[in-house]
Amino acid sequence: MSSVRRRSARPPAGGGVPSRSRRATRTQSKVAAPSKGFVFKVALKGSPGTWRRIAVRGDQTLHRVHAGIFAAFDREEEHLYSFYFPKAGARGHARLPTAVEYTHPFAAESDPFGETHPDASKARLDRLGLRVGQKFEYLFDFGDSWWHEITVEAVAALRSAGAPVSLLERRGASPAQYPDADSAD
Repeated sequence: MSSVRRRSARPPAGGGVPSRSRRATRTQSKVAAPSKGFVFKVALKGSPGTWRRIAVRGDQTLHRVHAGIFAAFDREEEHLYSFYFPKAGARGHARLPTAVEYTHPFAAESDPFGETHPDASKARLDRLGLRVGQKFEYLFDFGDSWWHEITVEAVAALRSAGAPVSLLERRGASPAQYPDADSAD
């Protein structure tokens, strides 16, 4: 038998404002509700067999996905980045110019070409309509152009909050972020 007492549906005596403990209980239950979780396979383009599998809570943003990929591929220095979500049915090189681009918060503020792109730090995963099998692109470092293909492998309800981003599996060695710098010695 449960030790939780049920209250009547009537408003509390002395007015219609619920007691502090009752409001706190409602707030706590909203916070504790499980959310979606996503599993992504992040493959480094041009480097067959080099990929990472990461899990990310749905209440996280694309900026947090970037941070997870950055760590998973042993990157050392931050750079601007963008995520590209091609339109359904778009193929080949034609898919990127028409793709929806979510970009680094600094790039979202001032695009030198006068274009505006949504801020990746405000784009929550559970609001993007991601589905299993969907593929999208991630570009890290606009100068050196590290392209990645991301595949949504799973979407599921989470049993507990857990870590915002988790590295599940890694294949292939991470290439040096600046390969030419290593050979300059």
